[in-house]
Amino acid sequence: MNNSLSEILSELKADFRNSADLTIRDFTLKSKNNIKAALITIEGMCDKEQLAQSAINPIMSYDFGALDGEEAADKALSSVLASSDVTVFYTKAELITFITSGFAALLIDGAEKMFAIGVQGYSFRGVAEPESEVVQRGSREGFTEPLRVNMSLIRRRVKNPDLVFEQATVGSGSRTQLMLCYLQSRVSQKLLIKLRKRLKECDLDTVLASGYLSEYLEDKSSSRLFSGVGISERPDTVCGKLTEGRIAIIVDGSPAVIIVPRLFVEEFQGVDDYSNRTYYAAFIRVTKYLSFFLAVYLPGLYVALAQFHPEYFPTTILIKTSESLAQTPLPVTLEVLAITFVYEIMKEAGLRIPKSLGHAVSIVGALVIGESAVNAGIISSSTLMVVATAAICGYVTSPLYPPVTMLRFIYIIIGGIFGLWGIVLATAVMIISMCSKTSLGVPYMSSLAPFSLRTMRDVFVRADWKTLSKRIIRVQRFAETEVDE
Repeated sequence: MNNSLSEILSELKADFRNSADLTIRDFTLKSKNNIKAALITIEGMCDKEQLAQSAINPIMSYDFGALDGEEAADKALSSVLASSDVTVFYTKAELITFITSGFAALLIDGAEKMFAIGVQGYSFRGVAEPESEVVQRGSREGFTEPLRVNMSLIRRRVKNPDLVFEQATVGSGSRTQLMLCYLQSRVSQKLLIKLRKRLKECDLDTVLASGYLSEYLEDKSSSRLFSGVGISERPDTVCGKLTEGRIAIIVDGSPAVIIVPRLFVEEFQGVDDYSNRTYYAAFIRVTKYLSFFLAVYLPGLYVALAQFHPEYFPTTILIKTSESLAQTPLPVTLEVLAITFVYEIMKEAGLRIPKSLGHAVSIVGALVIGESAVNAGIISSSTLMVVATAAICGYVTSPLYPPVTMLRFIYIIIGGIFGLWGIVLATAVMIISMCSKTSLGVPYMSSLAPFSLRTMRDVFVRADWKTLSKRIIRVQRFAETEVDE
């Protein structure tokens, strides 16, 4: 980069179009050569008091004597700057990245090297318990938006020099920073190569959250309903996956950390499973699997049995269900679809309206759409109970809620057209699709397909810690032997 300070500042002002938040503090060093220097910051991104104490006051009061620009820069780095976080860089692209990330950039006329001083002081949300991953036991800390804060939450739990943070940048327009986090001795180098390649091939202009990268990290497979990319807002969850050879991707500005590769059985595991006693953890694990199948299949099976196979109902339930359905004007398939769709509308409304108005949605849903519709004979009570049960079960495995919702609609339609045999055939197609899916070359259904007896100790039940601690199962055991070129 050009060593002339005036030219660098002119180019920078042109790049930022003289933006009002670009702050340039010009001054002259105390020296016989009257060396010019500048401190460049972005308004609102730096702590001004820390900047004054660690950079401005020391460098303006120091006498550089007869040193030239390059020598003055070396002297400033070794003896003058009082900050513990000083990074040397040489390009304008790095200059822009640093100042837009909250650093102060020190430029000295005639010096090739430039300095990024860590004086970040922008406002951000504090560390708090994540609302999407609530636990009864364990840490109450969750990730927040700043990249460095999230890195410290992981480092504080893994006090091991084997933990590596590897920096990368994505988004041609946003220039979003991210960190690849992994344990050097446990991660598969093949997985790392694949991940770096896919991040390099990411051609997005703007990356503002972890979800932007999910599709680029997915393998090309037949199944798109389920994701081979995990998302977590809990540092303890991420640290546990790192010990298994996983890679965590921390995106600046996002409180959700990406974990790759992701397996299907992990959707039913939680932090509380490892904090509770073995028998209770196994009970909760089985409950999650049962809830998943009820959420997916219950409405579809109800439609198929009521429309094509009523003989499978017990006599008492058959009489009650027949009487209830006979009083409603809609076919059972259309009725279940309508109630399920209305429920999804209510859920979206409840998520987006102000909290002070949340009770209004509850009242409307429970009284108007629920009780009043049943009393008026618009919908049957049995249909309402089935749809409500499936909806509640869907939240037990909240990470799977999107695919569960789509599968629920699919099975309702198939059950209403083809009956039980259609559901059986659709299930076979779904299983084949899931078994063919991979996550960075690792089979998505690992432990189940391909079957591994050793890893089954933490699938449907959780073995005690004496058994789990004997040997850690690493995910790279399932990795492909060849790396995509």
